[in-house]
Amino acid sequence: MKAFVIRTLLILFSLLIMIQLWIFSSLVWWRTHPVDNTMFMRLDYLSDFQAIEHQWVEYDQISLQFKRAVIAAEDARFLDHHGFDWKGIEYAMQKNMQTEKVVAGGSTISQQLAKNLFFYNRRSYFRKGQESIATVMMERMWSKQRILEVYMNSVEFGDHLYGVEAAARHYFGKAASGLNRNESAFLAALLSNPKHYQQQRDAAKFVYKQRQILKYMQNSKLPG
Repeated sequence: MKAFVIRTLLILFSLLIMIQLWIFSSLVWWRTHPVDNTMFMRLDYLSDFQAIEHQWVEYDQISLQFKRAVIAAEDARFLDHHGFDWKGIEYAMQKNMQTEKVVAGGSTISQQLAKNLFFYNRRSYFRKGQESIATVMMERMWSKQRILEVYMNSVEFGDHLYGVEAAARHYFGKAASGLNRNESAFLAALLSNPKHYQQQRDAAKFVYKQRQILKYMQNSKLPG
């Protein structure tokens, strides 16, 4: 029995090491190469084998307005933290305790990106632990500009729709470089629940979120 327990622990430890090595090597490669596929994209494709809409574009080929909008929508203190927004986490915990259900999250752009690249959407302590380690690695290995670039190119904007270039062409028939303020706010507002808001574009909550993004996006601090 003791030998079995030790063997099981060794297997689990080896598995964790392999996961960390996979994450580390992927981050090294993606530091200078486009991210053409993520774990979220793979799982989405495997759910029904429908093709993924995605096209990588460089940081300078993305509208300045969208960069401001996505930071205003997802992580206003993006340049001020090292992967974890402790004030945001504290606020989310207080709000969730008041409502006695999960209505707010404190995840940063870096944390969301780590989840999208390597993990899945189901909540678990194991996933959150691995996601935190991946976030720390990413913040140490990549610049803030690279994190934002990869995030904008890999985040979900609707059913089988990923990355701002594919989203701009899908919703507005134009390249990401040509997005104006209102279009940028629309796309950034989708991010909280893309598949739902893709079908419910007149929902009051979605319209309100766009207005809030438009209100604050000029205050967004950009890397570079």
